[in-house]
Amino acid sequence: MRLDPSCPRCADPVSGAETSWSCPTHGATLPLWRAEEPDYDAFAEHLVLSRPLPTWLPWPLPAGWQVSDFGCVGVEGRTPRAAFVTCTGASELDGVVELTVVTEEPGVGLGARVGGVDQTDPGREVEEGVPPVRIRVDGATVPVWAVSTSGGKETLDRSVLAGEAGGRWLWLVLRPASAALLLPDIGALHDVSELGPELVTLPFVSVPRSW
Repeated sequence: MRLDPSCPRCADPVSGAETSWSCPTHGATLPLWRAEEPDYDAFAEHLVLSRPLPTWLPWPLPAGWQVSDFGCVGVEGRTPRAAFVTCTGASELDGVVELTVVTEEPGVGLGARVGGVDQTDPGREVEEGVPPVRIRVDGATVPVWAVSTSGGKETLDRSVLAGEAGGRWLWLVLRPASAALLLPDIGALHDVSELGPELVTLPFVSVPRSW
């Protein structure tokens, strides 16, 4: 297997086998299977393990952008609970920019870990007031709201947005925080697990992990 198991809610490794896994901090959990080195073979394995969850990416990827990380929470033979993919690019104002898209069932906590959010799920901030951003996801318009990070402390290293798509939480985490202004230029999200030969040309890059 080209994917390594860890806890979806923290950086601790998990121990176990088949359907029984445990984190030393969070106890019994389903593992997060994350690519040690992002490449086409590992991504193909991820797409099999994450079905029927979508793997949403801006598609086509903006020029110069590459897939730098991906993973799935679940075990073989059971419906997965979460999936994420990260792509990395550059902009004139922000330099290197990172976008992570997470889809997950309630209570998993993967999106919160990626975004550095204290609560497991987005909370009451979502669906209150007018959404500051609307994005296209598989042809539908999805509203997303800003989610506070680090217990409400102001941070400049990331922007966290969340909403609901396909009956699950949708998280968007952008680094640095100012990269949120690029969302309209990044384009619509599509489930790349439904693509065929186009995935052969998907570019990958290995960069230091931000979470």
